[in-house]
Amino acid sequence: MKELVVISGKGGSGKTSLVGSLFALAENAVVADCDVDAADLHLILSPMVERREDFQAGAEAIIDQQQCIGCGKCYDVCRFDAIRAEPYRVVPTDCEGCGACLQVCAAAAIRMEPTICGQWFVSETRHGPMVHARLGIGSENSGKLVSLVRTQAKQRCLDDGRDLLLVDGPPGIGCPVIASIGGADLVLAATEPTPSGLHDLERVAQLARHFDIPIVVCINKWDLNAEMSGRIERRMQAEGIPVVGRIRYDDAVTKAQIAGLTVVELADRNTAGSDGEATGIAADIKNIWHALQPHLARAGRLVQLTISKKQEKQNKENQ
Repeated sequence: MKELVVISGKGGSGKTSLVGSLFALAENAVVADCDVDAADLHLILSPMVERREDFQAGAEAIIDQQQCIGCGKCYDVCRFDAIRAEPYRVVPTDCEGCGACLQVCAAAAIRMEPTICGQWFVSETRHGPMVHARLGIGSENSGKLVSLVRTQAKQRCLDDGRDLLLVDGPPGIGCPVIASIGGADLVLAATEPTPSGLHDLERVAQLARHFDIPIVVCINKWDLNAEMSGRIERRMQAEGIPVVGRIRYDDAVTKAQIAGLTVVELADRNTAGSDGEATGIAADIKNIWHALQPHLARAGRLVQLTISKKQEKQNKENQ
């Protein structure tokens, strides 16, 4: 099993639309939507939920009003201003679950209870299994939820004997992204031809290299700024990072989303008989899919080699 993670460094680069089309092109894959803070891959894959589980993470302080003696120590020690007085009570949206109030309560009137931060799902789509999640409004711990989604998706891959795990990663370079790419075989960074696109691309490239994960790049909507697209390609070439393709701008992406389809599905649907709507951009995506194959094949060997070298180094240090 190989694992391909698609990230962007920033939102709005077309990452999720690309993942949907790659999933449609793959013949034996499981897809994981790890953009749990703003999951939307389901909009074009229409998953049928087979399993639904609550996601518990962190804790919330609860004050028992009958036990509370009104000393105010919990109020004084709470650095998040999550406790209100008269009577003393906890505001759930402000509580960070640190437990400081529990430590100072002499009346044993405070208890910590696990909080439900969202839900995760195992579903079936027209292209294969999908593992996804929804983080609750204002909830945190998205890095833990990302790890859970990846773990469940890997297990589904193993159970079904599938050969590819395709991950739609979150934007940025923070904990959720690190949780998405750690241990992956290959990272595909989807960027756009803007200064912010290049800036964030360089950040995610640095992140992937820090974790010894091979990375390749594609440029979405390249024809909106051909000069910047060329600049990005030259910068990546100087960094030794392959650019596996360009995707043109096309309003067929919006039409596909409205229809609840991936771009390649819309192209296939309209190929017979008509105006060839979406066929150009679909060809761009198909070319990227084919260009990814040798990188995926090579990446697995490189990851194993890196692990072997690290283990060898560790063994020498232990001796």
